[in-house]
Amino acid sequence: MKKSLSGLLGVGLALVLIMQACGREPVEQVSPPPDGGSRVDGGTGPSWDAGASFPTPIRLMAANITSGNGQSYDPGEGIRIFQGTRPDVVMIQEFNYGDNSATAVRQFVDTAFGPSFFYYRETGAQIPNGVISRWPILDAGEWADPEVSNRDFAWARIDVPGPRDLWAVSVHLLTSNSTERNSEATSLVSRITANFPESDYLAIGGDFNSDNRDEPLFSTFSQLVTTVGPHPADRNGNTNTNAGRGKPYDHVLVDGDLYQHRTSTVIGGSSFSAGLVVDTRVYSPIEEIAPAVSSDSAATNMQHMAVIKDFIIPGDTPSGGSDGGTTP
Repeated sequence: MKKSLSGLLGVGLALVLIMQACGREPVEQVSPPPDGGSRVDGGTGPSWDAGASFPTPIRLMAANITSGNGQSYDPGEGIRIFQGTRPDVVMIQEFNYGDNSATAVRQFVDTAFGPSFFYYRETGAQIPNGVISRWPILDAGEWADPEVSNRDFAWARIDVPGPRDLWAVSVHLLTSNSTERNSEATSLVSRITANFPESDYLAIGGDFNSDNRDEPLFSTFSQLVTTVGPHPADRNGNTNTNAGRGKPYDHVLVDGDLYQHRTSTVIGGSSFSAGLVVDTRVYSPIEEIAPAVSSDSAATNMQHMAVIKDFIIPGDTPSGGSDGGTTP
């Protein structure tokens, strides 16, 4: 259990931002799980005094922003969007790069996020899901998707600063119909309920392929996470995320404990109160998310816009205390 550093919460946020800007000391790599069917890579990783925990800004992103004809990040438009928006935890879809070797995937993470980032990428999938994190991944794995065979549900337990861990789940639901998508959601809710502690934070993010926000899958997910608005939007207030900007395909949903710590997404001089749908075609001034350029979201076969939500999680509370909130 991490303990608070009394008297410093007032400056905690500023210190964390400085730490993020300046980098951190290397720590030991996370070892791959023993089942041989998954891949966890620790990068060089952050380190901090486990006895000192401050309010910490966390930017969560759902991202299926591959481009080109290979369902991969090789063309580079998605990489520029990651670099320009600087997420801390990404629930990523179609996690392909180069020859998909450990060396290639590590190169992608280093380029898009930095050598200190950790990642988990499911194996044996044509278009794998994964989780990329600024903070150490303590455990990770995948659960079979009952409706599709070329990817699974990928999850990671992340050691974010503070007394609670963050469990992030990356999903890529079917395009076929809402009934099958709800079947996938039902399976995932059952798995999370059976395996994740209610006392930690939970985020479910990714490409839901949802035609509207009234689909049954949202009612199913609402057993664990908050699905109500206001929803992230682009510069013009559009909350839809498919390439044509007419459907809400992509989502970041969090449990009640984390939802209470939501805050505006601030990039440069711009502020988005409910989070951001990243469409470079309408983002202005585009320099705020450089090296991304205005044409990136118009790239060949970039069928989705990334979605961002920001939170400020508290530091440790006194012994026996609680930071409030509700459990899913």
